[in-house]
Amino acid sequence: MKRFIKPSNLATKYPKLFNWEPEDHGLSKGFAMTNFTELKGCGCKVPQTQLLKYLGQIGSGDIGKETPDVSVFPVKQTKDFHTISTIDYFYPLVANPYAQGRIACCNVLSDLYAMGVTQVDTMLMVLGVCTKMTEEEKQISTSLMLQGFNDCAKEAKTSVTGGQSVQSPWPQIGGVGIASNHKDDFIMPNGAEAGDYLVLTKPLGVQLAVNTYQWMTTMPQKWDAIKGLTNEKEINEAFDHATKSMCTLNAAAASLFKKHKIKASTDVTGFGILGHAKYLAKAQNRKVQFVIDKLPIIQNLYKLDKKARDFRFLEGFAAETSGGLLLATKDPESFLRDYKKLIGEWGWVIGRVEKSQERDAIISKDVKIQEI
Repeated sequence: MKRFIKPSNLATKYPKLFNWEPEDHGLSKGFAMTNFTELKGCGCKVPQTQLLKYLGQIGSGDIGKETPDVSVFPVKQTKDFHTISTIDYFYPLVANPYAQGRIACCNVLSDLYAMGVTQVDTMLMVLGVCTKMTEEEKQISTSLMLQGFNDCAKEAKTSVTGGQSVQSPWPQIGGVGIASNHKDDFIMPNGAEAGDYLVLTKPLGVQLAVNTYQWMTTMPQKWDAIKGLTNEKEINEAFDHATKSMCTLNAAAASLFKKHKIKASTDVTGFGILGHAKYLAKAQNRKVQFVIDKLPIIQNLYKLDKKARDFRFLEGFAAETSGGLLLATKDPESFLRDYKKLIGEWGWVIGRVEKSQERDAIISKDVKIQEI
């Protein structure tokens, strides 16, 4: 079985990901990528309802209906090969530019992994260099972002072969992932049926973790408003857990799709767990409903939802960045047993697939919160 870097081993393999001190890289004390943006990570996505209205205006409301995460198109002059491609980019959600680059790369590749793709042919990088930074800050932080992105691409056994860079008021990084695969080497994510179980491969709560961490470190007024609910130790631990999650490739889960006959999958990012579940449900061949009855969340964060700010976590719409895969399978225990052998942690049964008159997803009224 192929070896994957476990979340617990990331700090050893990539020491630049953790214990970020800007002075160690020639930057001023207090420098943070998040100081140069207001929107964070996949929280910058256009809201789902708004996006559908925009698409409707060009007569393309069905864009992404069959494959909500990627574009799948037959390769001309071949019989059985398809090009699978995706694009994603966003603004910083962590202070550390190296970590930001890696998170962006993981997030791009997740869309391909959600299709069961295990071999990525190439990547293109999208880069926005922040005009609000000094020349020295631009040079150092942009180089570190590029290094983080490139190191992650290498780990995924692919390479960055081109891209586009622009000047921008806010830093941006992301890219395009492209794979040309035989039809038997990826899944169409539309085969869920009643009786299947829903599995999630990473914990939720990233948006809560990165926001509260920034409040604690750079926004004293906001921190004062919530520090009666939590403390620095809890927030530091939650942020560390969130960083490990965002910096972990979803490749391990994708490598198990064929063996375990995964029928439907999506990655959980900016629309939240329920938003992406709804998108996936609408792509199904059968009329089914996804019922989510468990929400695994990074420890000590659930109590901050609504009290710190209305993140809409319980409703299922709190944004995630480089989140896990949500997948449907008949035998979740077997999948999770193999998955944990590869990754060492994470992975939960969070719901079920039921027969329905409409293709939709809901969160159960008696949903359970599981702190991780």
